[in-house]
Amino acid sequence: MRPDGANYAVVRSEDEWQQQLNPLEYHVLRESGTEAPFTGEYTDTETQGVYSCRACGAELFRSAEKFHSHCGWPSFFAPADSAAVVTLTDDSLGRSRTEVRCASCGGHLGHVFEGEGYPTPTDLRYCINSVSLRLETSA
Repeated sequence: MRPDGANYAVVRSEDEWQQQLNPLEYHVLRESGTEAPFTGEYTDTETQGVYSCRACGAELFRSAEKFHSHCGWPSFFAPADSAAVVTLTDDSLGRSRTEVRCASCGGHLGHVFEGEGYPTPTDLRYCINSVSLRLETSA
């Protein structure tokens, strides 16, 4: 069980997560950290494929929903499946934001923002840490 009280299908001890993930991956995925803007490997990539959770391998986003928001992190206007992610209220910075987690393992992915006016099919920007993702390219 995670600190948010949720039960996830993929469960590992913190020691197991630390053995599986490098220090930055662990910090972001398990401690709700963030990578520095404009440093992630997928920030500007246009490679076609599926973005999966780096911790558990669950499919999260697809390249067809990725767009350039110029915010410093990969941005998507929708998850691959509405059940792929879960959202929680995050008041950690003294203002309310919506945190995005992997629905399978509870790994922190980033945040979702609404009403920013991007020309996308939804009014959402899933601002996701590259280090939380693994891109599986399609032919």
